[in-house]
Formats: sequence, C-alpha cells, structure tokens
Amino acid sequence: MSNPENKDQVVSFYDQFAEKQEKTGINSRHLSILDKVKLAGLQSDHKILEVGCGIGTVSHLLATQVPKGKVLAVDISPESIEKAKLLWKDQKNLSFEVSDMSDFDKKGETFDFFVFPDVLEHIPVDQHFRLFQHIQKHSHSESVIFIHIPAPRYLQWMIVNEPEKLQVIDQPLDSGDLIKNITANGFFLDKMETYSLFFEEKDYQYFVFRAAKPLHKSTPKNKWAVLKERIRIRLKYGLPNK
Repeated sequence: MSNPENKDQVVSFYDQFAEKQEKTGINSRHLSILDKVKLAGLQSDHKILEVGCGIGTVSHLLATQVPKGKVLAVDISPESIEKAKLLWKDQKNLSFEVSDMSDFDKKGETFDFFVFPDVLEHIPVDQHFRLFQHIQKHSHSESVIFIHIPAPRYLQWMIVNEPEKLQVIDQPLDSGDLIKNITANGFFLDKMETYSLFFEEKDYQYFVFRAAKPLHKSTPKNKWAVLKERIRIRLKYGLPNK
C-alpha cells in the first residue's frame, strides 16, 4: 500500500529484489514463520491470505500445510509474482496475485489466517489502519492474523550501523501503534514474543491476533493441573510448601 508518488520506486525495488530472493532459497526465517503459524493453530483445511509474499517462499511452505485448504499470496511486485507462479506452479492449492492491498476486495470471501511475513515494516505506518480495514472485511469470527517483523530495537541498530542492507522502506514499528491499529479493526492480541533468530540479540518479533468475539463462558482449569503447576514453581525456587 504505497503512496502514488513513490509506488513506482517501491515496485522497481522489489522487482529487482526478486532475483536476490530466488538465490537465497528457504532460510531459517521462513521456517521459523511456518513453525509459529502452525503453533498459532493453522489447520489442514484453512484458507490463508499472505500479504507481501515476494517470490512465494513462505507461500510454498504454508501451502504444504493446508492440503485441504488454499493459499492466496499477494505482492506489490509484478516481477516477484511472475517468478512465484513459475517456481511453485505444481502446487495446485497456491495462487498468486499482484496487489498492494489498497484495492483488495474479494467480495464475500473470508480467510482463516492472514500472514504478514516481514512486510509491515516496509509499508508506511500511516497506511496500516486502512490495510487492516481490508483484512477485517475478509475475516470471520475465528480468523487469525499472524505478523512477523524485525524487532524494532534491532532494526534501529541496522539503520545506524548497516543501512546498506535495508530495503527501500524499512522502519522500526512501535508495538503499541501496531496493536492499536489492529484492535481497532476487530481483533485482540493473543500472543507477542521478541526472540533471537540469526543473532544473540533478539532480532525478530511475532504477533498473533484473533478475531475479537465476546466470551460466553468461564471454564475452570482442572484443579490438579493448577496444583501441579503450583508445586512445580515452589520446587523450582525452593519455597516451603505452605
């Protein structure tokens, strides 16, 4: 979702970036995203919308996990989408479209998962609210948004120390603003973690948001499970069992 005046520049950058992505192949970040999406509840029959798919590396991995479902992957770069269509042409449950999400409208169609694999930091922050309005239009009461981004502190270090490795738009994202834009569009934050992937310093973050339907019941946990956890903590810290 780029402003009209710089959209051509952004598209040109990612058209050229596609070749670099193809040479990189599947890396630890791609596999980490897949693992965390699965842990967030991805099922074999789910429909996924992936935003910012590049040449479809994560798209391909996601499609292997939804043999009874499908993946629609979109990207701003026509060159990337053409490469993706060729690379993954044998995966029948995987399709690609050129879109910057500003005009995304699949009337009557909803998705179970929305996956953002390191793309939001490349979309101007003032466009995030509108982006998630489009997501809300295509969600249902069980929909999940999964977001993976560089940790803001680490990205800030990159901007100062290794700016040549960054993309045309690469901005640290304030977690509070991100959460506010998504919760304002009908989702709640279920999980957030900052973790170490390529560096000892925590270099990535991921978020799991779920559709904000009201709770209709309160279910007590098994009392023995609660007691077992209490005993575990007491033993771990040498606390008396009182």
